Amino acid sequence: MSKLNRRNALGLLAAAPAATLATPALAQSKIEWRMVTSWPKNLPGPGITAQRLADAITTMSDGRLTVKLYAAGELVPALEVFSAVSGGAAHMGHTASLFWGGKVPAAPLFTAGPFGLTPIEHITWINHGGGQAIWDKLYEPFGIKPFMAGNTGFQMGGWYKKELKSVSDLAGLKIRMPGLGGEVMRLLGASPVTLAPGEILSALQTGVIDATEFLGPSSDFAMGFYKAAKFYYAPGFHEPNGTGEALVSKEALAALPADLQAIVQQACAAENILALGESEWMNAARLKTLVEEKGVMLRDYPADILEAAAIATEQALDDLAAKDPLTAEAVASFRGASAHLKDWSTQSVQKFLAARS
Repeated sequence: MSKLNRRNALGLLAAAPAATLATPALAQSKIEWRMVTSWPKNLPGPGITAQRLADAITTMSDGRLTVKLYAAGELVPALEVFSAVSGGAAHMGHTASLFWGGKVPAAPLFTAGPFGLTPIEHITWINHGGGQAIWDKLYEPFGIKPFMAGNTGFQMGGWYKKELKSVSDLAGLKIRMPGLGGEVMRLLGASPVTLAPGEILSALQTGVIDATEFLGPSSDFAMGFYKAAKFYYAPGFHEPNGTGEALVSKEALAALPADLQAIVQQACAAENILALGESEWMNAARLKTLVEEKGVMLRDYPADILEAAAIATEQALDDLAAKDPLTAEAVASFRGASAHLKDWSTQSVQKFLAARS
């Protein structure tokens, strides 16, 4: 019996009509998928992306494949999306791979790596530099097919209650920063914490944490972090990219006819680039709002913090690669893509931006 059918037998999927678990023989029937997410409903950036993706699949399939979205906490908690898709409680999820380092050590690289790939470089690595093949291999044991499906662009460095003067100010600082960025902060003396997005503001307001990073100005504004911290730091060295992740049950995907499988894949790809452009536009607008209307104070990370973080990043990547051969393969691919693209990005993007400024 399949995992999805076992879940039905246990009564955990009582809300799902039989057609949701379509086999190839029933593939022309109306099919409904459940999509669970790590985001508050319609959160600017990833929350809107998730809903738009669900709607796009439904529309492109002319209703043959309907995707019903459940925001964080509606069906499963925000940080249980991976397990929900792997275990059969959902057919699809929208989330970020940086949450799954405890299950798949290399997973955070597929959202972003400190001092790593920019948004376009990341897309290039996944689509043309072997990244997708490794990502697939990492998730294969869990019965999951991953897709890029949204991008929040360049990230800001984070929100701090107190101004940072030097790397010594990080000692003992409790900061919400998941993924490899959190490991870098730990190496610099901070105490990184992983929290679901919906829990961050209250933790910041009550002193559970002293600082947080999340995404860029648009999503950060919607989350209200400016109410609890006024120092907003750049650059987002810990996450120079913000790839959203669609997790699809391999069993559910294989049960679809070829055209619906293609629709799922192409809807993810279309949302990936659409969301990136939207994020850039909205981040520009909300950064102005935060500074001019909310009294937020922009700050650059002190040079010694950036220098120490760059060194710590190499250590963090070395430590990650030492975990197992497949993780080492993922780290090598990520580093190889960074090295391959670096000179061209310097000649094209970096020099142009310097000249334009």
